[in-house]
Amino acid sequence: MRLDRIVAKNRIIDLRSKDFGNAIEELLRCCPLEDDADRKIRGLKNVLRKREDAISSYLGNGIALPHARTKLKKNYILAVGRCPGGLIHNGQHNQELRLVFLLLVSESAPEYLNTLATLARIFQNKPVIDKLVSEKTLPSFRDSVKKVLAGEPVKSRYRTTRFNSVILGEAKKIASGTDCSSILIFGDTFSSPVQPVFSFKNYNTVMVLQSDSEVIYKKDEVDSIITLRSRSESRFSQLRSAILIGLIRGLFNISERVLCIGGIPSSNQFDTLVVVDVGNEFTQLINTEVEIMPTDVSPEVLERVLGIAVDLSVEGREGRPVGALFVLGDTDVVKNFVNPLILNPFHGYKDEDRNILNPFMDETVKELASIDGAFIIQGSGVLDSAGTLVNVPHYKHDLPGGFGSRHAAAAAISTVSDCLAITVSSTAGQVALFRGGEMIPLNKN
Repeated sequence: MRLDRIVAKNRIIDLRSKDFGNAIEELLRCCPLEDDADRKIRGLKNVLRKREDAISSYLGNGIALPHARTKLKKNYILAVGRCPGGLIHNGQHNQELRLVFLLLVSESAPEYLNTLATLARIFQNKPVIDKLVSEKTLPSFRDSVKKVLAGEPVKSRYRTTRFNSVILGEAKKIASGTDCSSILIFGDTFSSPVQPVFSFKNYNTVMVLQSDSEVIYKKDEVDSIITLRSRSESRFSQLRSAILIGLIRGLFNISERVLCIGGIPSSNQFDTLVVVDVGNEFTQLINTEVEIMPTDVSPEVLERVLGIAVDLSVEGREGRPVGALFVLGDTDVVKNFVNPLILNPFHGYKDEDRNILNPFMDETVKELASIDGAFIIQGSGVLDSAGTLVNVPHYKHDLPGGFGSRHAAAAAISTVSDCLAITVSSTAGQVALFRGGEMIPLNKN
């Protein structure tokens, strides 16, 4: 969907209000609402304030993304306001809150959470936000907002050093000599707004980014994007996760070789080429008797869970390592093998508000990860519970030494149900996926 088409320039305004609630009302009055607009504005303002009290819509980088479903003739309406001096938010003056993107969604709109997540990923790109905030006039701000939502890059400087040209030239030779059919490029090698220049016309070219718009690139040079949000201290530690996601999406197949190109993050220089035989790398998947993906699990949901798992493995919480267990899919069977350890923190919330695809759930999940027990997640992404004990009687596991009860529970539940289990080790920070009792480490070195 073209996001620039859901916002008109007359709905991109300079806010006069100094507090968040009145700013919301200003934006609502710009929106083409149907009959009895005043009553609808009051109702929507109340809904948005209540949602804000429950889950903050602040995304960081000076941006808030309040959103609500309502009756609309259109599927989506977006209104944008800027306030250079900041807004009073949750009772306190927040000088960093400069931009408010208000999203109204029809009750029948498709892929609501995917649209919300796409907007959130765009707004996590600091160079893009810096460009919007720095605009001097309202007309130029309106033009920049439209361009950003249309996917047009901010101005960049091309960087094709002799060293990079040599590496890319050798990459083509190696890919040809080793019968690679795909090229995987790690975008975190470059810091935006530097633009790498490469061309692999005869290969399936896939770029791995922390966010959809993190690095500027020519659209005709890249066939697909894989988003893996966290950097790891170990180079290429996310390679297996990227290839696994590629397998799930059908970007790669188990019988091919992939040439991976990367370098030190933000160095703007490639320095490493790795050829991966996908079948050898994921022997466990070939040997297991079940399909790689449960029938009820969405690839987008698995990607989001993996992203949160990697975040926890790299960052932890408040400087401390945090372990976690996510059980994904086949919840009708899984519920027969779990018991609550705490009162369910997700009870009573709407499905869309407790869906893992909702970008505002990330921090909630990360905070709850410090509680003992597993997250139980439906294949659609709806979080059923946290702090849940997994108990599979009479299960005999054969795990390598050094793995504890969390990994044993993951192996057990993936054996008795058609689910995926993802673990984060609280000591080594290793992320592993369990399918049919088989463990697949995703960030092993």
